[in-house]
Amino acid sequence: MPEVQKFDLVILGRGAAAFSAAIKASELSNGEMTIAMVGTGPLGGTCVNFGCVPSKYLLEGSHSVFYPMNPKMQGVSKTSVGFDFTKIMEGLRSYVAKVRNSKYENVIGNYRNVKLLTGKGKFVDNKTISISDMDEREIALVSGSKVIIATGSRPKVPNIDGLTETGFLTSDTIWEINALPESVAIIGGGAIGLEIGQALLHFGSKVTVIESLNSLLPQTEHEIGYALKKHLEAEGMKFVMGARVNEVSKSGRMKKVEVTTNFGSETVEVHEIVVATGRRPNTEYLNLKAAGVDTDQNGLIKTSLKMQTSAQGIFAAGDCVSKKIFLETLAAREGVIAVESMFGEDVSIDYNSTAWAVFTSPQVAVVGMKEDEFSARNGSCSCRVFSLENLTKASIMGEKDGLIKMIVNPKNNKIVGMHIMAPNASDIITEGAYSIKNGYTIDDVISTSHIFPSISEGVKLAAQSFIRDISKMACCVE
Repeated sequence: MPEVQKFDLVILGRGAAAFSAAIKASELSNGEMTIAMVGTGPLGGTCVNFGCVPSKYLLEGSHSVFYPMNPKMQGVSKTSVGFDFTKIMEGLRSYVAKVRNSKYENVIGNYRNVKLLTGKGKFVDNKTISISDMDEREIALVSGSKVIIATGSRPKVPNIDGLTETGFLTSDTIWEINALPESVAIIGGGAIGLEIGQALLHFGSKVTVIESLNSLLPQTEHEIGYALKKHLEAEGMKFVMGARVNEVSKSGRMKKVEVTTNFGSETVEVHEIVVATGRRPNTEYLNLKAAGVDTDQNGLIKTSLKMQTSAQGIFAAGDCVSKKIFLETLAAREGVIAVESMFGEDVSIDYNSTAWAVFTSPQVAVVGMKEDEFSARNGSCSCRVFSLENLTKASIMGEKDGLIKMIVNPKNNKIVGMHIMAPNASDIITEGAYSIKNGYTIDDVISTSHIFPSISEGVKLAAQSFIRDISKMACCVE
């Protein structure tokens, strides 16, 4: 048995939450805290290697091809853009490697108090962790005065007859393809499925999204799910909604997806299948019972708002934590909160003002509550939906398929939710996050000058729609 290596802090994981925690702990201890970072896979975790970075790279490339062929301004002719999909994918992988190197591999080298240990860690007790190689052979033992679990997640693959035998891609493996599939079935109509689906659609694939629910993006307002579906259908994307996938099979070069809906059974025949049915936490190997760490029914770790688990001295952060929102930036923030809590600071995570986005075109961005959520808690709600048709900048851009929905507490006019479908929604939503975090009212938004013409002006107009008929307003009316 290897000798136990003792550290002040052991971090299980090597993604955004783990790096954020290691850096914050180093800063608070002036580099004196000894830290072990234990994990497998490429440094940086899901976001840089399989999630945010490659997906947005692919989307940007696809837009460069699609929109010149589909101009939105009168007098602009269609322009065909030549592209080499293989080289685009090579560029994607090269860029991912560059970001991983500059933002993670090079960064951690600056912290001499952090030791990287490659292997799978599992608890022996609440202080001791055994590290094994891929063949399950124990290669090291470490102990930590404190422990942070930040092991992230991986794609969740449903148990569908014939799926494994037929073959499929996930949001982790699609980045290795070199040829554009002629046709694709995306199983799952969430953020991941829609982003990958639109990217492939814009490059020229025929895309069918198969979704078990009757609406897209149930985490946001139904008006946005409906509007986004309508927009994507206009671009050529097909949808099979309220669908149960019964079986997958292969016939020559084609793959067949047998589905059942309220309208009966049908077969979706495509060249490739992408499974985008969510993610599952990397917690089953950790032997959490030995450490006294509680999980929910999905294997996600239960924590307080200080990121403290049920076991004293053990914290958790990132996609392995039980919550509603899963984001790289949120994971990083949770890593900081865990360390600051560990150092005795009076801090807690604020999920309510945490914004999230879907990077389709147009983008979807959300912060705070939905209308039905607030009404269920408080008995009533004041809401307005502002259409981008009434926004000058959107009209100039030819971007009318969007809206901004604002949810307000009728007792004090404070903004409690903001849901946006618009160009650059991911940038604009920060105004909603500030509003919710600081308790701003619609009057605070109205009394703040916004740039005209801009997409962000839509937030002010949405606030003004609570007090007047927007369609009867001149530009820049206060």
